[in-house]
Amino acid sequence: MAAGLRERALRYLAQREHSRAELARKLAGHGDAGEIAAVLDRLAEVELQSDARFAESWVRNKAARFGAARLRHDLTSRGVAAELIEAALAHEARDDDLERARQVWTAKFGCAPQDAREWARQARFLQGRGFAAAVICKLLKETPDESAEG
Repeated sequence: MAAGLRERALRYLAQREHSRAELARKLAGHGDAGEIAAVLDRLAEVELQSDARFAESWVRNKAARFGAARLRHDLTSRGVAAELIEAALAHEARDDDLERARQVWTAKFGCAPQDAREWARQARFLQGRGFAAAVICKLLKETPDESAEG
């Protein structure tokens, strides 16, 4: 049974990086907890599965569209340890949150909110993308001339 689990885990890893918790969840219906743990331990030992590599890959692929809070939440929900998350964010998220928020905002809206209702709509969108309230306020209070300079 362990060979079947290993092959299944390798197929998942061939598609994309997975966290240990994700693999454990996907393999749960195909073996008992001891077998799954043994397979996952072996995959980590031979460096076929790495939570650090998964976190770096996740941040690299999502950083252009999401803020640090959203990336942190997504990785936490996938079972990645906090220190690995922070290391991946520090390593991969080279642009600061304000610059990433500006890029996301420009792609979606492109013009400053004209009234309080539009301001709230744009702020909710950015908040849903995981940007901090301070970053959102600063971005939406910029004049169009300031954002064009960046």
